[in-house]
Amino acid sequence: MEIVVRLDVMLALRKMRSRELAERVGITEQNISLLKSGKVKGIRFETLARICEVLDCQPGDLLEAVPTP
Repeated sequence: MEIVVRLDVMLALRKMRSRELAERVGITEQNISLLKSGKVKGIRFETLARICEVLDCQPGDLLEAVPTP
């Protein structure tokens, strides 16, 4: 099973740019980019909670478990 990050979808739904999210969450735009591309091995719950707070969503809206072929 693979965990897929759907941050780009939520940003589009909220009509928000990565730069604005990074500023409001308090992390770098580079880290947002890495999250969006799925090139991270993990995320702190504190950071995930802050992203969810800013985007007014649940962690399940951002992360999806997908079976590997």
